Amino acid sequence: MKSFAIRFLALPKLSVLLIALAIIPQCIAEPDPNYIDHDRDRPAPKVVTPAIPSRGDEVGKAPSDAVVLFDGTDNNKWVSLNDGSPTKWIVRDGYLECVKDSGYIRTLQNFGDCQLHVEWATPTPAHGEGQGRGNSGVFFGFDRYEVQVLDSFDNKTYSDGSAGSIYGQYPPMANVTLPPGQWQTYDIIYIAPRFDSADKLASPARITVFHNGVLIQNNVELTGPTSWINRSPYTAHPVKQPIALQDHGNPVRYRNIWVRELGNPGKTELTLPEVVLETFAGKYDGNMEVTKNNHQLTLHFAGQTLPLYAETENKFFAKTTDVRVGFTKDSAGVVIAKVSVGEGEQTRKKL
Repeated sequence: MKSFAIRFLALPKLSVLLIALAIIPQCIAEPDPNYIDHDRDRPAPKVVTPAIPSRGDEVGKAPSDAVVLFDGTDNNKWVSLNDGSPTKWIVRDGYLECVKDSGYIRTLQNFGDCQLHVEWATPTPAHGEGQGRGNSGVFFGFDRYEVQVLDSFDNKTYSDGSAGSIYGQYPPMANVTLPPGQWQTYDIIYIAPRFDSADKLASPARITVFHNGVLIQNNVELTGPTSWINRSPYTAHPVKQPIALQDHGNPVRYRNIWVRELGNPGKTELTLPEVVLETFAGKYDGNMEVTKNNHQLTLHFAGQTLPLYAETENKFFAKTTDVRVGFTKDSAGVVIAKVSVGEGEQTRKKL
């Protein structure tokens, strides 16, 4: 089984970050009642090495607390959107390029509220017009919420489908697109929607976008998933889900992709390939069962039904109680599940 190592690095220019945080109330820390003003015993902020911006063909560096999703060397943080199989997008000359008909790609790691930095370039010479020219997209929540990527340099199309739009909902406040072939930058703040215990919307998704350093989306409130024709309503989903890049048939290039998790993100979560999840799904002795649905495992154990979240490629945890499950194989290749509840641990063999 392939190991999916996740490297942590990164944070952007302080000025851009402060502007972004200032316009997003959800990201502003509440006053801490445990400390008085100017309290000398209050813990100091963590030290973060700031990002180094890219300049032309010279690729920048992520801040020291970011997760680097693409550094120009390999695509092992990315898989095909639907089944998690290896992506057919290619890596060359320090960039990741979309291959026609290869499908969307997504991150292995899941993210909720976050700051995403991504650099992109549309094909040169320019080919096609309107939506057929340099089309791709950056998605949050799997493929639910899109920030449009498009060659909008001297290219007429509908406004809510131009570069930097929240596709089908909000046109950008300005068109700051550079000519084809030049590297461009998105710095995006994404606040994931929340759903209550009845799966009803508690708070909508919000997105802020800086395109080439210019604010073009100011904490806009999404009406639901973005789509081509319909305005679909929200459907409940976990806060943390993969980030995706779109294959729209154009060889759009990406580089220097990194993300910073905001707030208190908790444990690392992954959305594993379907073939891995299928290995663990099934009935086990001791009247235990593991089922698979919507890219996720569910544990049926001791009369309880618990969604499981992947922390590594073989370790899972529940969020409502301290249940952890680790999967291994014995010498005969039979899957073994070790289920720990609190301080106790039970071993179950797949039937």
